[in-house]
Amino acid sequence: MPIKGKPVPMGLHTITPNLACRDAARAIDFYKRAFGAEERGRMLSPDGRRVVHAELRIGSSTFHLADESGAPDGSPRPPRVLGGVSVTLQIYAANVDELWQRTLDADAKVVVPLQDMFWGDRYGVIEDPEGYRWALAEHQFDLTPEEISAAQAEWAARAAVLQARK
Repeated sequence: MPIKGKPVPMGLHTITPNLACRDAARAIDFYKRAFGAEERGRMLSPDGRRVVHAELRIGSSTFHLADESGAPDGSPRPPRVLGGVSVTLQIYAANVDELWQRTLDADAKVVVPLQDMFWGDRYGVIEDPEGYRWALAEHQFDLTPEEISAAQAEWAARAAVLQARK
């Protein structure tokens, strides 16, 4: 008789992202090279040609992915099929500059350049070969809400000056 499991399986969190991919095997390779992801399991279709489920771990976070099913049952569709994404996945890292370079070496595209931001993070956004967007960040300073507001106002003023020059 099977042993009763916990409501949230061991090693997972309450929210676990599931990514639909056009080429899950390629995506898994990218996540390993770019983010140092650990592949914790992969199930293939009976013909061995499609990934029907895979589990990857980056740091303390786990996510699932699979090749798109093409089924008309409400299954998720990859960003390349939909023409974009509505979610950005964020990774905090101890050395974001190193992580940033690894993603570029693994063929990521820059969406927002890596830079020091007014809220205290070093932050940038890349797009992976499947079309998913990943925000990469390293928290550098603990700021008060007042310090963040002042820095944001200064940032917005500089942006307005730059926009006016265009």
